[in-house]
Amino acid sequence: MSRMTVFDHNLGLRRAEQLNRDCHCVSLSRPQLRRQLAQQPDGERLFKMITEERPHLLSDAAVFVAESSLQRQREIIEALERVIAHPGYRQQVLSYAPQSARFQPKARGVFLGFDFHLGQDGPKLIEINTNAGGALINLLMASAHSACDSCPCSLAFPDSPVQAALAIVAMFRNEWRLSGNQRPLASIAIVDEQPNRQYMLPEFLLFQNLFAGHRIQAVICDPAELQLRAGRLWHGELAIDLVYNRLTDFGLEQPAHRQLLQAYLDQAVVVTPHPHSHALYADKRNLALLTDAEFLRSLGLDERTQAVLLDGVAKTLKVAGMDADSLWQQRKQWFFKPAKGYGSKAAYRGDKLTRRVFGDIIAADYVVQAIVQPSERQWQIGEETTELKLDIRNYVYDGRVQSVCARLYQGQTTNFRTVGGGFANVVVVPERPLGNESEAF
Repeated sequence: MSRMTVFDHNLGLRRAEQLNRDCHCVSLSRPQLRRQLAQQPDGERLFKMITEERPHLLSDAAVFVAESSLQRQREIIEALERVIAHPGYRQQVLSYAPQSARFQPKARGVFLGFDFHLGQDGPKLIEINTNAGGALINLLMASAHSACDSCPCSLAFPDSPVQAALAIVAMFRNEWRLSGNQRPLASIAIVDEQPNRQYMLPEFLLFQNLFAGHRIQAVICDPAELQLRAGRLWHGELAIDLVYNRLTDFGLEQPAHRQLLQAYLDQAVVVTPHPHSHALYADKRNLALLTDAEFLRSLGLDERTQAVLLDGVAKTLKVAGMDADSLWQQRKQWFFKPAKGYGSKAAYRGDKLTRRVFGDIIAADYVVQAIVQPSERQWQIGEETTELKLDIRNYVYDGRVQSVCARLYQGQTTNFRTVGGGFANVVVVPERPLGNESEAF
């Protein structure tokens, strides 16, 4: 009679927790990183930008995550995608979206970012971003990953770095084809305000190099450099096929973005990600709907989808209409976020709020979200062992998780100012069969 193999689905969680506490092996090989960048145009400059000018962009540490936790995150993302596809949900969120978001292009929107904290009772989605940075930085780090000899784990990258790079290019080409274009994608504008001053400029340059390697001309520019004429969007004498949009004016509402908005609405250029995608996914007010049991029931969703969302998304409420005095008394259990916020700007833990800031929040468009304490990664910095908080980002396109990374930080929110912090490789800890063998590792 064959012996049945039994899996303990909590074992991976326990092992990941122990590795995050005890393993101090360096994950990121900076010499290998330098060699990888040397293969690109102006690679030495890129290496200095990433490692010297932005010393807290990349962490040397790896973050260990249980296979079951990553699977649970995928289940939550799949449930979210089912709700976001529902006409009733779309009607509700578009009712408070900017006018530009009501135009529905055919492009799906590249690099959705689903961000999770790993709470004691499982992963909790804390927000969704539509112009999530770091995907190509993450790929670069994966190509310079130094595996720990004593760890039987694997890097959380579904493809080889070469295959992953090809998938990114294919994604942009797919956005172009979805919009009804038959000829090959020839030109891309990577657009942000004053891009040469942006912290993520190295990633823009990595994208420019990636596109150039696949015969797609790419420029990095401010939206003010773009002009709509003769039914096309132009950067100087270059006609732009597609805009890779890294702006944080998600509805393209600012006067300086009027030309880009008009080109988008006229379908003179493909814009990705776009205002419609942001309205469906990333407006923080949407999280209040996604954690409202009555609203989910009203959509007629199956019970499994409802249960996954109510368990897997951090409870969120709109501040508008809440009793200010009661909210102040209960503030310590909430995290306060602006509805159209990004990058943790103007976001506050309730226990850190002053009365003055609280008054500003009540008068503005905010949501409150139940605090989900992030898990931690202990890391040796000099002679000291330091505790770093972490979150997990899933990069998603067309409902499929493309890659996963972690961000390490100290303080109220994620940032790139923490010694030892920054983007980090995620290493998957498998669930192991149980038997008489020792579980020591």
